[in-house]
Amino acid sequence: MKLFCLFTLFFTLTLQAQFQINGIVNDKKNKPLPFATIITSDNNNTITDVDGKFTLSPRVKITSFTVSYIGFQTKIITVADNKKFYSISLQQTTDNLKEVVISNENPALTILRKVIANKNNNNPQKKLNSFEYKTYNKLIVTANPDSIKGRIDSSASYKDLKKKRINIDSSDYKFKEIISKQHLFQTEKVSQYQFGNKKLKETILGTKMAGFKQPIYEIIAFNLQSISIYDSKYELFETKYNNPVSNDALKDYNYKLLDTVVIKGRNTFMIYFKNKERKRASGLEGVLYIDQENYAIAKAIMRIKGLLDISGIHEFEYVPEEKIWFPGNTSFKIVKGKNDDDINFLGGTIQFDGDAEDAFTTRKKSASDFTYLLSESNNFDIHYNTTVPIKDPSLYIEIQEDANKKTDTFWNKYRKDTLDLKGQKTYLLLDSISVKKRIENRLRFGRKIINGYIPLGPVDFDLKKLISYNNYEGFRLGLGGITNDAFSKNFRIEGYSAYGTKDGNFKYSLGSGVQIGKTTNTWLNASYTEDVREIASTFFAVDKRVFKIYDPRPINISTFYKYISWKANLQSKIIPKTEGIFELSRTYVEPKFDYLFNVDGKLYSSYIMTTAMVSLVWAPFSDFMQTPTGRTESDKRFPRFTFQYTQSLPNVLENDFNFGKIDFKTEYEKKYLDGQKTSLLLQGGYAMGDVPITHLYNTMPNNLNKETIIQRITFSGRNSFETMFFNEFFSSEYLFFQIKHGFNRVKILKKVRPSLVLVTRMAWGNMEKPEQHVGPTYKTLDKGFFESGIELNKIYKGFGLGGFYRYGPNQLAKFEDNIAVKISYVLDLGL
Repeated sequence: MKLFCLFTLFFTLTLQAQFQINGIVNDKKNKPLPFATIITSDNNNTITDVDGKFTLSPRVKITSFTVSYIGFQTKIITVADNKKFYSISLQQTTDNLKEVVISNENPALTILRKVIANKNNNNPQKKLNSFEYKTYNKLIVTANPDSIKGRIDSSASYKDLKKKRINIDSSDYKFKEIISKQHLFQTEKVSQYQFGNKKLKETILGTKMAGFKQPIYEIIAFNLQSISIYDSKYELFETKYNNPVSNDALKDYNYKLLDTVVIKGRNTFMIYFKNKERKRASGLEGVLYIDQENYAIAKAIMRIKGLLDISGIHEFEYVPEEKIWFPGNTSFKIVKGKNDDDINFLGGTIQFDGDAEDAFTTRKKSASDFTYLLSESNNFDIHYNTTVPIKDPSLYIEIQEDANKKTDTFWNKYRKDTLDLKGQKTYLLLDSISVKKRIENRLRFGRKIINGYIPLGPVDFDLKKLISYNNYEGFRLGLGGITNDAFSKNFRIEGYSAYGTKDGNFKYSLGSGVQIGKTTNTWLNASYTEDVREIASTFFAVDKRVFKIYDPRPINISTFYKYISWKANLQSKIIPKTEGIFELSRTYVEPKFDYLFNVDGKLYSSYIMTTAMVSLVWAPFSDFMQTPTGRTESDKRFPRFTFQYTQSLPNVLENDFNFGKIDFKTEYEKKYLDGQKTSLLLQGGYAMGDVPITHLYNTMPNNLNKETIIQRITFSGRNSFETMFFNEFFSSEYLFFQIKHGFNRVKILKKVRPSLVLVTRMAWGNMEKPEQHVGPTYKTLDKGFFESGIELNKIYKGFGLGGFYRYGPNQLAKFEDNIAVKISYVLDLGL
């Protein structure tokens, strides 16, 4: 029976290969020519990939095919009966591709202007009111075994005609043996796309990931290439580029009309485009096939070549009834680029051989240099102008509850082609390796560590609670944690205990929560806490937990207040593109410094505050994903907004004061193609009524009141004023603005690659009732506070250095008192 199956498989593969032709197109120096056009004798066309390779699978036997490429002589190849692989070398012409001067005589520009002018008529998301279709996608990480030498190099020494020693280097041979049998990674998914009311939603019906019983949802949501070819920004490997057909594209790209070809029976212009800036190695380039009648895109090849060589191909089907080109198939590929560093991707390391300038710096090429990633999708079951409403249209991706439990019947129904023997072995071998080496458990462990937890059985122990230091508590030693899914998926217990070696007091917290809404991550929580906190510090309840091995700013803080608090809150993501917390609390507050709060002549040394609080973060431009385990932000985009309102509850549980507080912040980040990044932060707060200084604003000072610059050297904070002294300013209302611009890392030595960051901060504030605060002396920010500085981060092993200068109305008399020198440390976990 096994022999019969093997014979049947061999016969099937032989039939498939009978009409298949493979080949590679090179120049005379044997360098591959990507995007070369291949036209067969039956008028079908294809294009070479970034390696110059191509595959022809004609339905009928062809007699010849034509190969053409930009700046090279066209060649006609005659197909021989028994020849299946063709190595084609093209001769370069004297008319090489030159920089295109944009002028009225350039026909490509005339065509592109018409493409841009007709975008709304050709873009399915603009012309059609609604549509839906299904997509089958397969992603693999693999290598071509034919590209690997895979020989065993041996050397032997002989004495008296007897073999003495044999040295064998078999690493390439073993790699080729593995890659001949299986892929390194493989995943499949079947999705339904629905478009309506100007929103596109993907519902994942089935997903299968080699080596994982529970799919990694981050990989599923990973955006390799744009779905639409008409958006103003085209996305390739999670990097956005100005689209060559955007409204302002003509200022960024050069264009050249190469040829006219027939696609799906319609005549098209073949236009090559390239980013104008030569220095931008990672600029977008490629080929657009433009319908000569309606100026729609009939096919597009998008490519960037730098650290990685990345290409995305979009193929369309013409729909006569709708007079539109609708997306058909897409493919995405990553191969080696101009790079001599190893790259971490999908949990593994891919080694790439760089383009060295001399023979002495070239390392030996490893077999894994030939590793590549390939993702292919094909659309089917397409319906136009549908009337079925879209469920939860605010979600960009929704994964069905049983998506990872589909049977072979489901997959065989939707796969474009039956999974070959190599693909089947990939699932079997990677699944067994995953179980044997407990890969899923190790991955979950790594995720916990990144977030600052060590999972031990049913409890995740909190690394942040182990040890810290400040000037009030001294060394703070503690232990804390929270139960995980091994304990319960719908109920949790969390808490911590800590001891200060300087103040000699224990602090602790105990809380629990119950999940009342799985899809919206809705939890009802309650807690009791006795602890201390920095005075006048601002906390947003919805802020995500950020784990650091150290938290440097609190080291030098000496002014705290003690609090004993009962809290109950409801946290949920039920409102689209938001996460919210509604909280009720009763807190006893005791300042641990010389302070009295004066309210209508009554002095308080301690007080009770009963409050209701609403905290909300809104990310209108982000994409959100609904998974079987809850709702997550799959693509974080800016700007994003955080609002928080706190109101005291008079005459409730012995509340002492009547007040309200409004806090907000707006964050924005912009990343550039050359690795630079600009970030903006606008934050403010306004306290109304009778608010003690413990709950006002200090605008994050981080400077010691010492005589010399050397004595004031400390670790820098994240968004703190490095030249502002602790307890120097207090405000009942304030506005803070920060701008940072980080440049790409500069290579000074092999292990010295610092990152230069320019920083400017400013704040304004006011104290409405200064007479209420008895004890501390302080200044107000009514004239503003300004500082600028330079950070040189990651100079060596994560350590860096920064310098900041204080100027403006609150500048100090001595020049050196306005200068702060800071040490920075950035820990890169590489995950």
